[in-house]
Amino acid sequence: MSRVGIEAMNVFGGSAVLDVMQLARHRELDLARLNNLLMKEKTVALPFEDPVTFGASAARPLLDRMSEEEKSRIELLITCTESGFDFSKSASTYLHDQLGLSRNCRMFELKQACYAGTAGLQMACNFILSGTSPGAKALVVATDISRYILEDGDDVAAQDWAYAEPSGGAGAVALLVSAEPHVFQLDVGASGVYGYEVMDTCRPAPDSEAGDVDLSLMSYLDCSEQAYRAYEAKVEGANYRDTFQYLAFHTPFGGMVKGAHRTMMRKVAKAKGAEVAEDFERRVAPGLSYCGRVGNIMGATVFLSLAGTICNGAYPDPRRIGLFSYGSGCCSEFYSGVVTPDGAERLRAMGIEDHLDARYQLSLDEYDQLLRESAFVRVGTRDTVVNQDFVTRTAQTAQTAQGAGGVSPRLVLRAIKEFHREYAWID
Repeated sequence: MSRVGIEAMNVFGGSAVLDVMQLARHRELDLARLNNLLMKEKTVALPFEDPVTFGASAARPLLDRMSEEEKSRIELLITCTESGFDFSKSASTYLHDQLGLSRNCRMFELKQACYAGTAGLQMACNFILSGTSPGAKALVVATDISRYILEDGDDVAAQDWAYAEPSGGAGAVALLVSAEPHVFQLDVGASGVYGYEVMDTCRPAPDSEAGDVDLSLMSYLDCSEQAYRAYEAKVEGANYRDTFQYLAFHTPFGGMVKGAHRTMMRKVAKAKGAEVAEDFERRVAPGLSYCGRVGNIMGATVFLSLAGTICNGAYPDPRRIGLFSYGSGCCSEFYSGVVTPDGAERLRAMGIEDHLDARYQLSLDEYDQLLRESAFVRVGTRDTVVNQDFVTRTAQTAQTAQGAGGVSPRLVLRAIKEFHREYAWID
């Protein structure tokens, strides 16, 4: 058996969104610098949202399309996140419960910065390829949030995340992996891996981020080249310019991807000038469409780029997509797979664009208020009850969502009691 990959996938981009340029003006940031983000808006994690609610809301539409027999064959659940809220209990246990999966299912949480999603996909594919449980499926959920918090008396301008704030998003991508790769068939064995120890970005505490922006950029550029060269050394005849009809990158922000692609085209493909710009618009830009509306969602971002590439690309016949995944610290991988016309139609039918359009549009006053109100659900909270007023307002807005499946239920956090998180589904 060599056929494996993504049978179905879905994106959940949260309940609320904020205009990035309005935020930049509000913060009095350098607008010329912000233009390089190539972003329009960012998802904002609300107090009733966390990695579990995002992940479950992404996965639920996939499971609702399956029979009970098909769901019972999900024998592996991997949650890929750097936003875990417990140092022992895996978020997978909450997801397993809320999604109603079989108790005969292996589950665990995987952390490797923004590379975690790709690590989960490759692990799931290898489980299927092993043939140890013929007909089994795996569910990989990459889910991450950036929750910026202000304490009373804090000044936003004094925060070290002022320029990271506009690109820090929240969201999840769920992947159903099986030997029936309707959406994305992995090129088995076609991958190049490259990594080393570097302190570019990190989370020294659960609700904070730190790092060296310049070092992170240089590490990303280094890995994008070296991971591809490792791929090229393994895959006979691989050519950066011609092998891939599309390219999907891990996207901290669009400008970073544009710079990496320009470097690759010049160093690897020996391209110049107008060819580089044309190639970016044709092969890379489709993958930035959703990333520019959600922001950096860490381990899920490369799949958000893949989803944008599939939904916004042209597939008159099967097309090969090259993916570059990068995680700070660091580990990276360049790999590839094929999307068919049917696969593209299946993903478009999930109504991702409609979902993103239906999110609640936050005002700047509401957003600044959220920065101060979110502290009560920070990591380590023992007991709290979430105010449901905002849940009701955003739920009403989301009812306008369309798509083939109509409005999908969303999971929300209701309360925390003795550290245990209690959730509920809302329509």
